Amino acid sequence: MATYSRQLIEHMLQNNSLLAQLKQQIRETTPRAEGVIKATEKGFGFLETDSGESYFVPPPAMKQVLHGDRVEAVIHENGDKKSVEPEKLIEAGLDRFVARVQKREGRLAVVPDHPSIRNVLKARIKNSLDEDSIADGDWVVARLVRHPLKENDRGFFSQIDELVAKADDPAVPWRVTLARHALEQECPDAGSDWPLHDEGLTREDLTEQPYFTIDGEKTRDMDDALHVVARPEGGWQLSVAIADPTAYVEEGHAADLEARVRAFTVYLPGQNVTMLPEQLADDLCSLREGQERPVLACTLNINADGSLGDYRFFAANVKSHAKLVYERVSDWIEGQGDWAPADNIAEQLHALRELTEARTAWRNEHALVFKDRPDYVFDLDEAGNVLGIHTEDRRIANRMIEESMIAANACCADFLASHIGHGIFNVHRAFEPEKAEAAQEFLATQDIEVAQEALTELAHYKELKRALESRDDAWLDARLRRFQGFTSMSAQPGPHFGLGLPAYATWTSPIRKYGDMVNHRLIKRVLKGEQAPAEASQQLTEQLTERRRLNRMAERDVKDWLYVRYLTPAAQNQDTFDAEIMAINRGGMRVRLIENGATAFVPAPLMHSDRDKVVIDDKEGRIQIEGEERFKLGDSLRVSLTEAREETRSLVAKPAD
Repeated sequence: MATYSRQLIEHMLQNNSLLAQLKQQIRETTPRAEGVIKATEKGFGFLETDSGESYFVPPPAMKQVLHGDRVEAVIHENGDKKSVEPEKLIEAGLDRFVARVQKREGRLAVVPDHPSIRNVLKARIKNSLDEDSIADGDWVVARLVRHPLKENDRGFFSQIDELVAKADDPAVPWRVTLARHALEQECPDAGSDWPLHDEGLTREDLTEQPYFTIDGEKTRDMDDALHVVARPEGGWQLSVAIADPTAYVEEGHAADLEARVRAFTVYLPGQNVTMLPEQLADDLCSLREGQERPVLACTLNINADGSLGDYRFFAANVKSHAKLVYERVSDWIEGQGDWAPADNIAEQLHALRELTEARTAWRNEHALVFKDRPDYVFDLDEAGNVLGIHTEDRRIANRMIEESMIAANACCADFLASHIGHGIFNVHRAFEPEKAEAAQEFLATQDIEVAQEALTELAHYKELKRALESRDDAWLDARLRRFQGFTSMSAQPGPHFGLGLPAYATWTSPIRKYGDMVNHRLIKRVLKGEQAPAEASQQLTEQLTERRRLNRMAERDVKDWLYVRYLTPAAQNQDTFDAEIMAINRGGMRVRLIENGATAFVPAPLMHSDRDKVVIDDKEGRIQIEGEERFKLGDSLRVSLTEAREETRSLVAKPAD
């Protein structure tokens, strides 16, 4: 920067234009950094830049920011040490948030319910709320309305907009989690008058055919029933009858608009929040045993080698002749237990098992099959206390339904693509284009030379995936996930790399998925010979994708809360569990307990008494202790629980040995 005389400085200060130039020159010559604030429990923090640099933020400066804030900061150098002082707020990390109320001597404040934010924020209550109804310890939704780095704001200040739950409400885990993700707390209420509409469709009467359902014992919203026969020439004819809520809910109806917003039924341990009114989801549309129901159906031929043949979509009326349960059907097929189905159902179950094995073999060879993982189910009492957690493996009955639905959805994708050209498709690319090159370079380090098309073209990717699975390398699988993409909703057909299929569109769960309702209406248009409407907007497909993400996060968050409550005695006793390493970051590693599915964090200081002897390579997913590799992604190990922290819904563990 140029050197100015005192007289010149005084003259410049008298001239606003020159002063602005001086400020700009000073600003341009002062080193700065932009990034996101990461807070620590010890009062200091770090500024993480997009390029991967990290700058220390001292405690006094941290009082001006919150974890997650994106800021511009001035860089200060003291010898070889650098620190930053946040100066300008680019984007607040906290906007709408869930918090707990603090009332102290008539002063109102809130503490955000966030694992990395412990700030006590002054607060006021929205005018429409009764201040007396909100007490110390209650859970609320609040908004940050003032921030120290905003112009004319001198400190943090928030406004309480909504009471979520009283401090002693046993439903706190569910209510708080749903509020955090801005999801609905209750099932929709759209009246009780639901006439069956005349849609101009001819419905085939299939009520005498012995259709059956297979679901969980407590399932109420049963949306698929099957009928299967072996063909004389070989192979099978499978008929899939799907509940038909669009026969009751017209497009544009209040219930339809609400379902569009909700997008999915939210399934949480001990509580479901339905997409459609319960009278529809659990009664009128549910394919209950012995009840005649309108359906949209598809009859598809499956060849003896498991490949798909011709198919036909049509409207019908069916009556479920048997409500079967996964566990009982699996036991019966495996020769266990004393339950047995009626003869006309038993014959179909045998045929369906043979069909399933053929389809699985075909998909293993020509598509892709997910590895089976057990489901962890919470046993809860009426107050929401966890009585136990048990595993439900993907047994033969589960696979029978899964293969039937995958086949039916593959037919739906083909039907929509060929007749209309659009719909609601599940599109999944294994590697996003911008990450494909990095994935290719990583594979090369593992002596796996692949062409770019092996990562971006479905046919080549299927060959690569089978080759990788044959290595049975858990570390390699976990490392590759860093480069892989996510499933999204699209109005246009596209490949589903996870299933290894050229296109995939679901229509088999319209009670619980709005995209399936959209596809039902499109199929009906074709059946009636009507012109299809314009394709779904990008706004709708993005909303469906986002709501699915939020639902999964809500399910995970409720489970984390229940895990902490359930495993608190185990942490107090420092009980040990078999575990597998899911993720490794700079602070330690995250593991999954095999017995119950809970996740726990193993911090580096608990791996060795001398933290300096623990070297973590988070990019490679490896940890060395005293110069020797001790842990890597995908490894199995035994851990001891040491803490169960309900305030952050987190479990802490250490290696048992």
